[in-house]
Amino acid sequence: MPDVLSAPLVVEFPFTRSLGPVQSAFLTGLRERTVLGVRTADGKILVPPVEYDPVTAEELRELAEVATTGTITTWAWNPAPRRDQPLATPFAWVLVKLDGADTALLHVLDAPGPEAVHTGLRVRIRWARQRTGAITDIACFEPYESEDTAESTPHSGEFADPVTGIVTPARLDYTYTPGRAQSAYLNALSEQRTVGERCPSCRKVYVPPRGVCPTCGVATAEQVEVGPRGTVTTYCIVNIKARNLDIEVPYVYAHIALDGADLALHGRIGGIPYDQVRMGLRVEPVWTEGGRHPDHYRPTGEPDADYDAYKELL
Repeated sequence: MPDVLSAPLVVEFPFTRSLGPVQSAFLTGLRERTVLGVRTADGKILVPPVEYDPVTAEELRELAEVATTGTITTWAWNPAPRRDQPLATPFAWVLVKLDGADTALLHVLDAPGPEAVHTGLRVRIRWARQRTGAITDIACFEPYESEDTAESTPHSGEFADPVTGIVTPARLDYTYTPGRAQSAYLNALSEQRTVGERCPSCRKVYVPPRGVCPTCGVATAEQVEVGPRGTVTTYCIVNIKARNLDIEVPYVYAHIALDGADLALHGRIGGIPYDQVRMGLRVEPVWTEGGRHPDHYRPTGEPDADYDAYKELL
């Protein structure tokens, strides 16, 4: 019985976005220990604020300051915090309607246990020691015994040195275990071969194989070796350098239809200036010593493929 393949994988994409006037004021306010909402046409205060009314779609700009105290409207206990969550000890996820607001803010509550949490619990913001203009400037909420409440008050939204952009990290860690078809594909790549599987119904060869035909929905088992050469069907020029990727920009990433395959796979194109890559370019894989997959594809020197030969694979 062949060994079961598995590998830890990380998908990470730090998303950078600019802020409009409402979000800029909200995040800058958090840096200054001020919580701002936005007033809708019917007088409701939305916290966190949005730039457009969720009911009427009207643009919203009238800001209002709300209190740093509030009431829990609902909650869920988290007994085992994960990496990068707001607290390292068990905590409650809570929706808090701050005094003066008409909507609830999602955050966390620092509490000794689930028995200390209930709907209607009064809480207040615990501010982070160092604040940068992000939702994490609210370190957490904590129980607060006072029953005093406050109304919202108008606010200009003006602060010195406003926050104009944020970076939002997104990361997924998981262990990938391929099935029979993918394992055969990966094992063949380690031998510098590329194999797909042929559908017994439509007779198309799919690379990489999934063990089932995506068109007919029937199981596939017949292995077919394809390539190693192929044709660029379409491509894009990458101008932004990815973190932890030692490839200089600009470079070209392309869909490549390997000879004998009925589905294009993707790969990097090298050995040619990026502005000379084109649809129909004939390419072949380049392997590095000890590599388990092609490092990139380079031109073969053959004449370009005719468009009719790959148009169905675009």
